[in-house]
Amino acid sequence: MPKFILNKNVILEKYNEIEELCDLVSYSSKTNSLVTEILEEKNNCMFSVHLVNELKNIKDLSRVIFLSQGWNEEEIKDLISKGIDHFAVDNERDLDILLKYLESFDGKVNLLLRLRLKEHSLRTEKFFVFGMKSKVINSRVKELKENSKIDKLGVHFHRKTQNMSEWNLKEEISLVLDKECLKSLDYMNIGGGLPSVYANTNVKVVEGIKRKLKDFREWLSSYEIKMIIEPGRFIAAPAVKLVSKVLRIYDNNIIVDASVYNSDMDALIVPVKLLVEGELKKGEGEAYVIKGVTPCSMDLFRYRVYLKDVKEGDEIVFLNAGAYNFSTEFCDLEKIEVETV
Repeated sequence: MPKFILNKNVILEKYNEIEELCDLVSYSSKTNSLVTEILEEKNNCMFSVHLVNELKNIKDLSRVIFLSQGWNEEEIKDLISKGIDHFAVDNERDLDILLKYLESFDGKVNLLLRLRLKEHSLRTEKFFVFGMKSKVINSRVKELKENSKIDKLGVHFHRKTQNMSEWNLKEEISLVLDKECLKSLDYMNIGGGLPSVYANTNVKVVEGIKRKLKDFREWLSSYEIKMIIEPGRFIAAPAVKLVSKVLRIYDNNIIVDASVYNSDMDALIVPVKLLVEGELKKGEGEAYVIKGVTPCSMDLFRYRVYLKDVKEGDEIVFLNAGAYNFSTEFCDLEKIEVETV
């Protein structure tokens, strides 16, 4: 049977690496909830949460930034009663419902407004664009700064992590948020975190992204704004390996006993392709396709990978397999067990 191997040390190393780049870290819990539990035990980071269902993975809910989507006053009351006081709102309707609730609330909350930024990707009609337009953000921030029920105020925006063209943050934010708005902010939350390394990732650009983040942080500091980074993939992906077994080899096709449908949905959704432990450069080995066990033609781990001396019964170990490794019920596939080391 295939299995995931989760390494706690890698989680902590990647957390420390990202902590140096910002003022606060808020791990995106949806990426891998097992990582959430380890970070809560070992560090003092925050956790970005989108659904009430996810809260079961966190003991100290005061460390949650809850991102709303279509809530009502009863739900807000319930979240606050659980100890949550950091919220991010995506649209004016959700914001107004929160403000109405706060009129009768004897306390304060911390609030982030989600900003819509221009997408630098092909117009495939595949992606929903979250957030409020900059004109709305500029106006509402000034209004909210005077609200006695709001403690810390910030802006949240999100970039698709693996899109390498979306990191000119200082230039983009300075163009859409006016100076009066910036002077009113306590936080700037960069959703999307940092990219992780896959077979189809340009590794060379990662260091450049870090330099841009450093510049952005320094620019925010000039307005006394603290920068929050919201990593998910950057921490979770490298902390997990997927160990599978070669069932069959024919015509340079390797069939393994796992499937992207119960281990690597990222391969279909993003799509990113997992590195293989020990894979070689082109010309140094034989080219193989690595195919999952289901009858689906899209069940592909790698379309081309170079390996040497592969035999049926061997292990194929996929690297950086810890992000969005959720499973489906397709073909009644079993959920893969996780071994923590």
